[in-house]
Parts: sequence; structure tokens; C-alpha cells
Amino acid sequence: MTKSWHSLGEKSNTLALRLIRWIALNMGRPAARLLLYPITLYYLVFATEQRRASLLYLNRVLDRKPTLLDVAKHIHCFASTILDRVYLLTGQFEKLDVTFPQENMPLKYSQQGTGCILLGSHIGSFEVLRSYAVRKCPLPIKILMYEAHSPMILKILNALNPNVSDMVIPMGKPDSLLQVKDAVDAGNAVGMLGDRIMEMDSNKTARCTLLNGAIELPSAPILIAASLKVPVIVFFGIYLGGNRYQIYFELLSENITLDRNNRQQEIQQWLQKYADIMEKHIKQAPYNWFNFYDYWQEDQ
Repeated sequence: MTKSWHSLGEKSNTLALRLIRWIALNMGRPAARLLLYPITLYYLVFATEQRRASLLYLNRVLDRKPTLLDVAKHIHCFASTILDRVYLLTGQFEKLDVTFPQENMPLKYSQQGTGCILLGSHIGSFEVLRSYAVRKCPLPIKILMYEAHSPMILKILNALNPNVSDMVIPMGKPDSLLQVKDAVDAGNAVGMLGDRIMEMDSNKTARCTLLNGAIELPSAPILIAASLKVPVIVFFGIYLGGNRYQIYFELLSENITLDRNNRQQEIQQWLQKYADIMEKHIKQAPYNWFNFYDYWQEDQ
């Protein structure tokens, strides 16, 4: 049986991040980029669970049967974003070419004194928005995240930039929702990831379809948005190769309301709309999918 993302834990991410952090800070980006190839080969050979998960995913998204070369490209894309995470968190933005959409949607709401929910996913780079946009745009942003799952990764990120912890709202605390409300009331964008189910939310999910397969998505983002009555913007920081990234914003809704009598059905409809947006972007950039586990539970 293929393991869930909870049981796989953070081992592979942490090891890769430690190694790439050292290379990036001591050898520079060109040398670090060259060393991504042996790192990719290592994970291709030894990361059995992740390699199989990649094959299962690529088999869904590509118009042909995937090969090991496709898996290598998939891993290399992921490793590239980890490398660039180092430069984003240490403020070395000049090393990257990041393109924003013509309209910076969350900034528009912030300038009107309205906060919003930025609903992301494990597609592309979260940090390209969190780090780059915060420095280049006057967009106040907080991140709602489940710290208990990735303590080692947070430790490494905080070592790169101690200010990262100031942006985090811990998920699952008694006052988490109150902190989110205070943030959006102050005009902040609150970012969260919506494509994985946390252990604490395992009973609050909706069944949706992605790439012709059934998946479960957490209801929390929709419930939070409906409670706070703020816009929900889906965003992606898509890696285009080399040093290039493209940020995309798509409005899910300006105001999500839920009918008490059809609550679960309407939550499912909103989450399906989110899944449809994800599908559109992963079809356009298939190697940007970074859920390296049995996402569709094909081996369950």
C-alpha cells in the first residue's frame, strides 16, 4: 500500500532543502543548478514511494504513457523550486525573473481596505508569491499553516529568514480563526493551501474530481471564507524553467455564502470549482505538481 502524505512525513523535503540550501549559499546559483542533476538522479533511484506517485500522476496528466525521463523532469522541477526558495527567502530576487499578471488582484482588495483569502496548492512555488510579492508590492500577507507537520522545514526556513515566523498564523489553535479575522480586517491577504487534508480535518472534506479521478479536499478554506465573508483568490507561482516564474490569480468568489439546508452540497461545488482551476494549470504546466504521494489513493 502506498503511504499517505502524513506517513511519508518531511524527510525527503528536509534532506533536499538542507543540501540545496548549503549549495545555494556557498556555490552560487549556476553551480547549484548543475548539482540539481545528481540530486535528481539520487531521488529517481532511491525515493521509491515518490517515484511511483510521480508515475501515477503523470499517467493521468500526460497524453501518453510516462517514462522515467518524465519522472526525472518532474523531480528536477521540484528541486529547482526548492533551490530558488533559498534565494527568495534571503531576498536575492535579482536572481529570478518573476512575472505578475496585469492586475494584482489581492493588492487591489488590500488597497480598498479589504483582506482576502489566497488559496494556493502544492502546484509550483508558494514562496515566489510569499517572499517576492511581499518585498516588491505593498501587499501585507499572513500564512495559515499547520506547523506541527513540518517542524524541521520551518526551522530551516526560519534560519534563512527569521521574519518568516512573523507571517505565520498556526492552524488548529483555539484562536486561529480569530487571528485570520484580525488579519483580513486589517487588509491582509491570508494564504493557505487547499489541496491536502490535514489530520485534524479528516472528517471535514468533500469529494471532488481531478484529472478524471476522485479526490477528497478539505472543507476548511470554504468554511473560513464563508464565515469571514471575504474574497477567495486562487493563486499559482508556476515555474517555467531556468530562472523564470509566472504568478497567476483567479477569483473563486468575492463572497461565499452557504445555505444552511444545502451546506455540504455547496461546499462541494466550491471545492470542485477550485479543483477545476487546479486542473487547468497542471495541464498547462504538468511538471509543477508537487504532491509526491498516492494522491488518488490508487493503491488503497
